[in-house]
Amino acid sequence: MSQPRAVAAGAPIARSRRKSWLSIKPSAWRGAASILSVIILWEVAARTIVNNPLFFAPLSAVANRAVELWRTSELQTHMWTSVQEFLLGFVLASALGIIAGFLMASSATLRDFFDPWISMLYSTPIIALGPLFILWFGIGMSSKVAVIFLVVVFPVLINTFAGLTTTDLNLIEAARSFGASTTQIFTKVRFPAALPFITTGLRLGVARGLVGVVVAELFGAKSGLGFLILISAQTFDTAGLFVGVIILAFSGVVAVEVLKWIERRLAPWRFQETGE
Repeated sequence: MSQPRAVAAGAPIARSRRKSWLSIKPSAWRGAASILSVIILWEVAARTIVNNPLFFAPLSAVANRAVELWRTSELQTHMWTSVQEFLLGFVLASALGIIAGFLMASSATLRDFFDPWISMLYSTPIIALGPLFILWFGIGMSSKVAVIFLVVVFPVLINTFAGLTTTDLNLIEAARSFGASTTQIFTKVRFPAALPFITTGLRLGVARGLVGVVVAELFGAKSGLGFLILISAQTFDTAGLFVGVIILAFSGVVAVEVLKWIERRLAPWRFQETGE
């Protein structure tokens, strides 16, 4: 009699597992449905409403163009060039931005000295500096990395500084009351509290860095996704233009998801509170 009861008891468990699988991360299902809806609307609009591939290419034509570029290895070359430029500029800017934010939050003298320069450079249109960087560094990778570095470093720096200077004073006083040293307060209180701000700055840096890739490659490049977009626009290759744009957009999504994963590992309590 024990075996039938075990089977009967196991049936609801199996059903609950199937039910839980269907209900995993409803946000993911909504996101997938949103992307699918846009794909369908894009294809239908391009073939019925616009119906002119010169102005708006169907998504199927974009996919075919991507396959053509891939077969000739041209797309791989453009992607690899942009990936190298972005990673070098983003990593250097993130490292320097976080370090500079720490230093400015720790020293009022440094903050007073660098604050006007940060405000001035952050508001400077980078597109105006593109030709200047080409004169200084040439049309190679160095000028592209310089542009990407300049557009990424300030969001990271400003958000790092804001996170470290807006830490709840009650938490700091509680740590001091338990005899925590300055180093312990920084590593155990201020830095964890600043993590959401730092990751926000990195996310902003991703978006600005991808824009920087395109801007830098528009002024002088031999390859890259920005160069592909420029050449496609000049030759009225609308499908090829969308290939570069979609790859850049997808790269931004992937980079942001990687940053979210890192934040979940470094600050898991935030996601427990919000239920994400």
